Amino acid sequence: MEWSDRLRQVLEAVQTGALSVQEAWQQLRDLPYETLEFARIDHHRVLRKGFPEVVFGQGKTPDQVALLVERLAAKGRVLATRIEPTHYEAVQTRVPQAIYHPEARVLTVGDFPAPPEHPYGVVVSAGTADLPVAQEAALTARFMGVRVETLFDVGVAGIHRVLNHRQLLMEAGAIVVVAGMEGALASVVGGLVPCPVIAVPTSIGYGAHFGGLAPLLTMLNSCAPGVCVVNIDNGFGAGYCMALILQQAASLTEGK
Repeated sequence: MEWSDRLRQVLEAVQTGALSVQEAWQQLRDLPYETLEFARIDHHRVLRKGFPEVVFGQGKTPDQVALLVERLAAKGRVLATRIEPTHYEAVQTRVPQAIYHPEARVLTVGDFPAPPEHPYGVVVSAGTADLPVAQEAALTARFMGVRVETLFDVGVAGIHRVLNHRQLLMEAGAIVVVAGMEGALASVVGGLVPCPVIAVPTSIGYGAHFGGLAPLLTMLNSCAPGVCVVNIDNGFGAGYCMALILQQAASLTEGK
């Protein structure tokens, strides 16, 4: 059960007299956050943002990640990024239903919502080496409940590869473009489509690439309108943003 549904259930129980104020207080005492020795878990975030707090695994010990996932899973679905196999092994001891997606380095607890057919998003990657970041973006957006198509290894060194899928791109509601090296693919796609393009520079490239700085600057200087840029290797941020765009578009369509 999602935390927002649980909160509504508690409030309704108080209203009907099925639950005392003291009992409700005991159940709601973790709002707005739960304090651990090393972290403060924002259980209230799903009420403010519509999606729970996400665990960033990089830099955390396996035990820390496992405890955070366990606490969040007690309230609803969980998404954790930058998860290594050692993190996952520790999580399984506490949350055996957790699922590891190794290519995306992502862990999930709970079901992926059934997405509407439209609008949909597309995650495009320039090269195979960009796949971990691209898969992180795609999985994040899918876990947030939107339809995502993928188009991998279609970089500018063979531009006909992306042009062969122009209809898929033209009908999308938002597109994430993941590219390393010189990062030119975001400008190419941005010049073709009418929807927002979220560009993700990756740390893939030779020495003058400067660990992702070269594609970051290229994307920031794109002359194609409608291109915005997230940080180097930030597939999660791009996927989250794409999902919000698609959700807003869907809600506007439903309101007509």
